[in-house]
Amino acid sequence: MAVDVLTPHALKGRAAVSNHGSRFDRESRVRVDDGWGCDGGLPEKVRTIIMADTARSIISRNDSPDVPFESSINPYRGCEHGCVYCFARPTHAYLGLSPGLDFETQLFAKRDAAQLLTKELRSRSYVCKPLALGANTDPYQPVEREEGITRDILSVCRDFNQPVSIITKSANVLRDLDILAPMAAQGLARVAVSITSLDRDLARTMEPRASTPGKRLDAVRALSGAGVPVAVLTSPMIPALNDHEMEAILEAAAEAGATAASYILLRLPLEIADLFGEWLREHYPDRAERVLSLVRQTREGALYRSDFSTRMKGTGAYAELLRSRFRLAIKRLGMDRRTWDMDCSRFRVPDAPVKQLSLF
Repeated sequence: MAVDVLTPHALKGRAAVSNHGSRFDRESRVRVDDGWGCDGGLPEKVRTIIMADTARSIISRNDSPDVPFESSINPYRGCEHGCVYCFARPTHAYLGLSPGLDFETQLFAKRDAAQLLTKELRSRSYVCKPLALGANTDPYQPVEREEGITRDILSVCRDFNQPVSIITKSANVLRDLDILAPMAAQGLARVAVSITSLDRDLARTMEPRASTPGKRLDAVRALSGAGVPVAVLTSPMIPALNDHEMEAILEAAAEAGATAASYILLRLPLEIADLFGEWLREHYPDRAERVLSLVRQTREGALYRSDFSTRMKGTGAYAELLRSRFRLAIKRLGMDRRTWDMDCSRFRVPDAPVKQLSLF
């Protein structure tokens, strides 16, 4: 019997258009009209669900040659910011969930992160190296307002003089300025703020629950004014969508006090390729094929290449042009001469709290 397959549509406040299964699923599912007066589609609103993550360790380590850190912490799995291009989306497949809407709405909070970090930093085998906070999912996504896990982690870093860098799209990082500013004065803290576009409408569509571009620039200004070194990440650069804004973003960030910058060319590994294509055709149908064609030109004809030497910047004429524009811009703005050395020599293990003995 023939059935009418329903076309997914964008939901208010969410970026992913669909909630298809992952690469590990043995079957694929589609929503259909069953003829009983119910369209079988997604509700107009999907609420966020927070679940506990029972991790046994909190520090993740990597040896990727194109990543500038070895150790990182992610307080959350999944991210309510919902950035459609997020390279972390495929990790939700390991949890049996969709990298689509599930990634934005079914989150896992590592509520014992501070305790786990304290245990790992106290280990005799621990060697102090800078920690990157939020390298996978944003440590200041909206649920952090209630959970406070990121602040607890920073408090532990402060107590141990553990150097930490933060990557975020949220102005809520300013909540923890009372911790970050004193740490920065000792060479123990720095922040990278991701600004993908100065266009509020594009940002709202592409990163629906992240801070507005103006709020992020305000955060750069406030952090810099408090003595916290700030970088701007103009990432990802998306051909024919936001790539024309690169210089404007860098100029606005430099004016606000950012002293360093970087960029990454759009990456579309695994399920992200289909999710991003759906999003493009939903919101920018007039240029969707143009965008994807240019992406293929930077990935040797494919939508993605995972080779460490090229995955961040791509190859070909367009990628080289973008690289040249970035280098010229940061040189002109004086953002190419700054170094951020983190002082690991200050690391110390504080005395363990003394527990009161019971009389009975």
